Amino acid sequence: MKSLPMILTLALVAMMAAVTIGASTMAVAEPLRLRLEDPNIEPVPIAVPTFLAETPEAQRYAEEITRVVAEDLVGTGLFREIGPEAFISRITNFDSPVQYVDWKAINAQALITGSVAVGADGRLSVKFRLFDVFSDAALGEGLQFGGTTTSWGRMAHKVADAAYSRITGEGGYFDSRVVFVAETGPKDARQKRIAIMDYDGANVQYLTDSASIVLAPRFSPDGGRVLYTSYETGSPSIFMLDLATMARRQISADLGSMTFSPRFSRDGQRVIYSMSQGGNTDLWMQDLAGGVPVRLTNAPSIETAPSFSPDGSQIVFESDRSGNQQLYIMDANGGEPRRISFDTGRYGTPVWSPRGDYIAFTKQEKGAFFIGVMRIDGSEERLLTQSFLDEGPTWAPNGRVIMFHRETSGAGGEAALYSVDISGRNLRRIITETGGSDPSWGPLLP
Repeated sequence: MKSLPMILTLALVAMMAAVTIGASTMAVAEPLRLRLEDPNIEPVPIAVPTFLAETPEAQRYAEEITRVVAEDLVGTGLFREIGPEAFISRITNFDSPVQYVDWKAINAQALITGSVAVGADGRLSVKFRLFDVFSDAALGEGLQFGGTTTSWGRMAHKVADAAYSRITGEGGYFDSRVVFVAETGPKDARQKRIAIMDYDGANVQYLTDSASIVLAPRFSPDGGRVLYTSYETGSPSIFMLDLATMARRQISADLGSMTFSPRFSRDGQRVIYSMSQGGNTDLWMQDLAGGVPVRLTNAPSIETAPSFSPDGSQIVFESDRSGNQQLYIMDANGGEPRRISFDTGRYGTPVWSPRGDYIAFTKQEKGAFFIGVMRIDGSEERLLTQSFLDEGPTWAPNGRVIMFHRETSGAGGEAALYSVDISGRNLRRIITETGGSDPSWGPLLP
């Protein structure tokens, strides 16, 4: 299990300060704006010169922060980086006027400049500005972030989030974490541990050992706790882990029952899950402060994989009450469900978008698995991926990107994490030090 100090470091990073830096140029034209609803988006050419090191100790951090900022933006598929070999102008002073004509000459539409310093107290300071080259203007105010040197990666993600938001008009998602199942060993003897990482696969930390099978970790809305299913008691049971203290507790341990597929309510005060008793599987809700679990469904079918709507008033889940797996929506307190999936194939693992506009799902049809999205009334179904086994979608905090896991076929098959834009563009593998499955994307960090 990962040591406690690493988890505490992440909590300390949340204390980073951000202040604005006055822009030196007033806007004179329509600002740069990337329309994400455009089906034919061309990547925006951007220039990201290496951030200036204002102190000798800052050189390494300046180079690494620049690299991460560029990788974050290019990794969305919405931006194209112009290499430094094409630069005409050189940034030698953070406060010097921008030579827009030189950046226009290499067709850079956006320019990101920055500087990094390590103070006498050992703390890191990062400043950046974003420029709209063809408008001859700064795009918003500059920002400054401060924190420990170990938090340099988070500060890089925050810079990228700010640039992404200003150019797209939507929230960013780079300064966030993903909890998942890390997998090692052969397919017939797979070792599994709950792990947590940055959204891009960096800074992996292991939260459990591999002594027992663990499945389906799920973040709390504030990102401070994780629910997961473990077989350590001999049958599937739900546990909750506090990331700040590493304390954990078992949730709902009814004798003779199996509990699995948990998820937090939107206020983080309750847990919804599936419980199997006497051969029947229904949805249940339990208040984390105590009390008796409440049964939400009562049918001879299997009800599982619940997910709350953003306002917490409804639940989407999968059920085979119609004869095979389909998706249903019902009130959060129970009631008569309504079916929303009607196409051919089987549907499972539904997850409501944080925007409330789409539901992501896994679909199985004709020997293949797909990750798809549909409107909450079941319309506009769109399949985004296809492979031997794609499963378990989870939404980025801004509702623009979906992460899932893909497993390859055969005895040597392995599981890996992938992401894809909700338009179906930019399918990417997330590089991790082990195999990975069952991702759950947490909120933006403070």
